[in-house]
Amino acid sequence: MSVLDKIYDKAKANPQRVAFPEAENEKMMQAAYECGQEGYIVPVLVGDAAKIKELVAERGYDESVFTIVDIAEEDYKNEVIAKYVALPNTRLKEKALGRRMENPLYYAMAMQAVGEADVTFAGIDNTTGDVLLAGQMIIGLKEGISTVSSIGLCDIPGFEGSEGQLLAVGDSAVCTNPTAEQLADIAISACDTVKGLLDWEPRCAMICYSTLGSGQGELIDKVKEALAIANEKRPDLDIDGEFQLDAAIVPAVAAKKVNRESKVAGKANVLIWPDLNVGNTAVKLIQQFGHADAYGPMLQGFNSIVCDCSRGAPVSEIKGNVVISAVRAMGQKN
Repeated sequence: MSVLDKIYDKAKANPQRVAFPEAENEKMMQAAYECGQEGYIVPVLVGDAAKIKELVAERGYDESVFTIVDIAEEDYKNEVIAKYVALPNTRLKEKALGRRMENPLYYAMAMQAVGEADVTFAGIDNTTGDVLLAGQMIIGLKEGISTVSSIGLCDIPGFEGSEGQLLAVGDSAVCTNPTAEQLADIAISACDTVKGLLDWEPRCAMICYSTLGSGQGELIDKVKEALAIANEKRPDLDIDGEFQLDAAIVPAVAAKKVNRESKVAGKANVLIWPDLNVGNTAVKLIQQFGHADAYGPMLQGFNSIVCDCSRGAPVSEIKGNVVISAVRAMGQKN
């Protein structure tokens, strides 16, 4: 059974409410419909209800699979606004939120913030910047985290790691050149993500071109500082480094290069790249030469699950990421 099969089974056992603010988009509606019809999620279409219903009928879908929320319906909108402004530490007042909720993306996230949805899934019609801005404004960041980042899950044929063929990596999509503080946030968020999604006990390696002082320079210093910050913030997590890639995942190399006790060296299941140059290139190398399937990027750092998919993603990829987002939401509640 593949990792996706296990995730799909988990989703079907406890379907989450996924809000789709780009409901009129053909690919998004198809993915929402198939995921809902197959019992993986409860799809909530947010927007112009009349237009959505027209498109549902035109495309031959059973409308009963969907919950349709009309952003022009005042009573429900006012109910969501009232719940939202009553939450602690919200930054938007009633009128400001009402204006924002004229946009389905903000409406869906407001629903999520007050517990009327479990996930917001977008990215086909909205840019990554749109999704990140709305998420930070409406959902907010987790306590102790000041950085939105991403993580991917690689299924690498022939790789014999501590979790079989699976390896979590980040950030490969969002943070271009993270500071030490941001790098620490990425590592902490990545650990929480894999624990919630896969029930792993995360063993997180901070990757560098040096292993425990074998090299010198400001690039290495940043990784060392990030490790110190992460360990201070979350001493409950196994985050270690700085390690070269092979020292992080190959036990024999770790035995030679890491001359101290480490719960991570040689058996890391989470790798944190020092910057996006490394992260983006590494994932493409894993895909091209390792023939790996890479799932994600999964946004992390928010108070609850916000998803941004690739604007060119096929329906099959959207479906996979919808189901992953639902299982992540389930894990975050536990």
